[in-house]
Amino acid sequence: MTSTPTSISAPKDRASPAPSSRTSVEAADAPTSSIPTAYVSDKADDSSKLRTFLSILRKFIGVADIASVRFSLPAQLLEPTPNLEYWNYLDRPETFISIGDSDDALGRMLAVLRFWFTKDLKYVKGKPCKPYNSALGEFFRCNWEVEDSLPAIVGQGPKVSATGEVSTEHKTVRVSYITEQTSHHPPVSAFWIDCPVKGISARGFDQLSAKFTGTSVRVTPGAHNLGIFINIQHRDNEEYRLTHPAANLAGLLRGSLSITVADTCYITCPRSRIKAILQYLEEGWLGKAQNRVVGVVFHYDPDNDNVTRIKDVPEKDVLARLDGSWQDQVRYTLKDTKDSQLLVDLNPLWPTPKIIPPESQQLPNESRRFWHGVTEAILNKQYGQATRLKQELEERQREKATARKDQGSEFKPRFFTKTLMPNGKPELTEDGRRALKGLQEGDYHLEESPTVDT
Repeated sequence: MTSTPTSISAPKDRASPAPSSRTSVEAADAPTSSIPTAYVSDKADDSSKLRTFLSILRKFIGVADIASVRFSLPAQLLEPTPNLEYWNYLDRPETFISIGDSDDALGRMLAVLRFWFTKDLKYVKGKPCKPYNSALGEFFRCNWEVEDSLPAIVGQGPKVSATGEVSTEHKTVRVSYITEQTSHHPPVSAFWIDCPVKGISARGFDQLSAKFTGTSVRVTPGAHNLGIFINIQHRDNEEYRLTHPAANLAGLLRGSLSITVADTCYITCPRSRIKAILQYLEEGWLGKAQNRVVGVVFHYDPDNDNVTRIKDVPEKDVLARLDGSWQDQVRYTLKDTKDSQLLVDLNPLWPTPKIIPPESQQLPNESRRFWHGVTEAILNKQYGQATRLKQELEERQREKATARKDQGSEFKPRFFTKTLMPNGKPELTEDGRRALKGLQEGDYHLEESPTVDT
């Protein structure tokens, strides 16, 4: 599945590590470039899919969390995309690698906000879809290669590597990503994003909770999803925590899915003592959807963090205010100024393609290879075959879970140290660090784990 070209031109120079010394693969085994299939799927089938989906969802009215039920959908209702491939926060990686560029702490917080509004372009440009449920121990890895060309928002700072020795300006920078399904009940995955050249990384646990109201599905972060944690190594390990808002999946009755957000979320940086509150405003009942968001950036006390509403922020602490549409443009206005400035314009932006290892170099529990048969059958509209293959995979997972229970053993992730962490921050194992290092070097080889669970 090859994407349309990215809007950022590919520069000649590279700031990425040198290629691996391993023998290069043949063209047929070259890494593939991909965007979510929700952009290219046949929309003529959508209304009939939604009617069937709605009839299934009606069985779950009153269920507190349908995401934890893990019910199996017929293959024709699924997008041919693995869940772990679909869920990531790097639809525009160039906004991620530029977060630490400014020498000004406010500039870095505004850069985090620019990243925030681009991380889920898949929902702005594409349609909501239901990918495959992840299997325990399944994992996905990929790279992005983007030009380091975004300017600092406030304050100046040279575009250099984390060591300060190499200029990265207008050069290609490689960002690597690995995620693993670490828990099945509840369904939780851990992820790690790494750009060592720029000295920036991010990690967290992904878990959703969903409730069907009869007309829409309300989706909220699960109990183990405490947000995205971004670390900037060369800024004295400055850390940002970004919490997720709740969203509503509507349009089930009219046969046209849409996402609305009416919630508050927070971005905090204890080291710089700067916090942002974003409020996604509820749409009027009869008015046209505006997808409006307002926000404030202000000084706060990390040891007494009790301000949760924009209207409660003391004016003396305000650094900037934001206003706009999370599906269009967002602008910011600095304190003691009247003119607003553009933070981000989403209109010309599309998700940047991933660079995915060829299936010949993927392990059996790696997402693309694991779901290969199901994906091929769905793409060929052989839905009966796809459902049968999907059910066989699910049955094997149940058999493995029964075997573990009978043996009194517990599943252990390969790339992360624990299935869950109370602070919401997963830690990499040695295999996890080695896999990310291989991605950075363009070396996709991994030894198959003797204890793999899939």
